[in-house]
Amino acid sequence: MSDNNPSRPLTRREIRERERAAAAAAQAAAGGSAPSGPEYGAPPAARSPFEPAAPTAPPASSRFAAPSGAPAPVAGYDWFLNRDGADLMLAYGVANSDDMKLSLDCRAGSGALIISAPGETGERLIHLESGGDTERYPAQGETAHIHDGDFLTAQAKAGDPVFQRFRRLAWIAAWRGEAREVYAAHPGSEDRVERFFAGCG
Repeated sequence: MSDNNPSRPLTRREIRERERAAAAAAQAAAGGSAPSGPEYGAPPAARSPFEPAAPTAPPASSRFAAPSGAPAPVAGYDWFLNRDGADLMLAYGVANSDDMKLSLDCRAGSGALIISAPGETGERLIHLESGGDTERYPAQGETAHIHDGDFLTAQAKAGDPVFQRFRRLAWIAAWRGEAREVYAAHPGSEDRVERFFAGCG
């Protein structure tokens, strides 16, 4: 399958490339030169995404589910698993778009994660929760050009309690201030979460 397969959101690499293209266009329009520096790299020629599960239609308020209840999945959003050689990525978002809420990258067998998420301008923390386990990860950030705010990345371990709970429950929440946004797998997609962590080690 090609990278244009509609059964997944864009990868972190593809989003970064769009960010760079947008920045270059903005500088060119202002009469400046395009930014220099090493490129992140071209996207791979092929991936092996799993086919998306058919989404259900939960009430609009289900994205902000109460911590005590099992959250319902959100229509149009789901978890997608991609593998490129030894590189694994689990991303929550809209298929074939740059609307990505959270992604986890891992080298197979390493047990090390890179978390990526959109954030508010100046925000430098990724706060995650799953089933009562919480963790706050210090993050690096850079200005986003295809959406408002910043693009955040942080390092973590697949064995951290919040991710082990996510592995069992197939949902995880991101906190931004007092707002809690839940990312739950649709029925049939939970196996993607398990396969990601099994491969990550």
